[in-house]
Amino acid sequence: MLQDYIPVLVQLIAVVAVAGGILGASALVGKKRPTREKLSPYECGSVPVGNARERFSISFYLVGMLFILFDVEAVFLYPWAVVYKSLKWFGFIEMFVYIAILLAGYLYLWKKGALDWSR
Repeated sequence: MLQDYIPVLVQLIAVVAVAGGILGASALVGKKRPTREKLSPYECGSVPVGNARERFSISFYLVGMLFILFDVEAVFLYPWAVVYKSLKWFGFIEMFVYIAILLAGYLYLWKKGALDWSR
């Protein structure tokens, strides 16, 4: 049984060796001439202003979590789309119920004002 995993182990060793070789060659060959401009943070070509540790509103994090939640749930539509024809009406009704539950959650969040940035 372990013989089936030998190609995976060889691939893993090869990947680690190539990555280590590239990093090692870059460290040995690369020029190291630090200047003030090279060491300054890059912000789209503009001069950095203010503190990097500024506080964000809780709405920012809430909308981010909601995006991830609905994005992950949307991923479940892909396997359904692959086997849609073999599921016939049963699969269509089940997915309709699934989307209705998602829509109900979205409407609830919208009513509660979780997506309102002006608060």
